[in-house]
Amino acid sequence: GEHTYQKEEDWLRFENSFAQYILNYAKMAEELDVSIFCIGTEWKEFVLARPSFWENLILDIKNAYSGKLTYAANWDEYPKVPFWDKLDFIGVDAYFPVSEEETPSAANIAKGLNPFKLKLKEISDSLSKPILFTEYGYRSRNSNAIRPWESDRAGSPNEQAQANALQGFYDCFWEEDFIAGGFVWKWFHNYEQSGGAENNGFTPQNKMAEETIRKTYAN
Repeated sequence: GEHTYQKEEDWLRFENSFAQYILNYAKMAEELDVSIFCIGTEWKEFVLARPSFWENLILDIKNAYSGKLTYAANWDEYPKVPFWDKLDFIGVDAYFPVSEEETPSAANIAKGLNPFKLKLKEISDSLSKPILFTEYGYRSRNSNAIRPWESDRAGSPNEQAQANALQGFYDCFWEEDFIAGGFVWKWFHNYEQSGGAENNGFTPQNKMAEETIRKTYAN
């Protein structure tokens, strides 16, 4: 998010590289009939400093890819993104700070998320665009909702905190029509070796939170 340059020549070099990178994947997405394509993730300073680049990039992507588009904005970045009107979804990485409890309850999480939900609905209504949670999730560790974006390896494992947090997230957002859906962070391909009771990371695999997700989607 803090990636930036001081010299125009450096910006142009980086933009050319980034555009090639993204367009390669846009073409691949078209060939594979992928339904949604994300044009970038959490480029806070890049988006603010170079809005014209992003608008031109979106046009180029649309020439290469016919599906729906989003951009994954960090939770503290999305209100300032200037090109939502050019995309199909307002993409938000939903790591909102919502509780200081060691093991927050689902009700506590839902209550903490409510003010953020109001702001999300406001921007959704103003642009007539649905919100797509391009990432959502909580670590299975103590105090996991104070700074949910933290990805270090510190903290005592706490499966209940993760399961409660996800349940509270669903309780807050599941029935809202302006929410298009979301992508849980983080799921690994090597299922049997992933997660587990002693893992304090984001994955819900082989943890209580996996059952929370399964029951919610099954219903």
